[in-house]
Amino acid sequence: MAHKKGQGSTRNGRDSNPKYLGFKVSGGQAVIAGIILRQRGTKFFPGFNVGMGKDHTIFATENGTVQVTGRRINVVKA
Repeated sequence: MAHKKGQGSTRNGRDSNPKYLGFKVSGGQAVIAGIILRQRGTKFFPGFNVGMGKDHTIFATENGTVQVTGRRINVVKA
């Protein structure tokens, strides 16, 4: 009988928690001031009526409609 475990079982068993990144509100949808997109790094940039948090989260500062043009996200007031 072996006195050590197999190599696979002791070195496995680690997994990170999901980060739930991505768009929370798509282009053309109405948004109440809040989170639009969670991202790692600046894949998208804030435009009009939009701010960016220290973790690069894009959020709406005003109520309106989300408008995505290229890599810039705007919120147009209704």
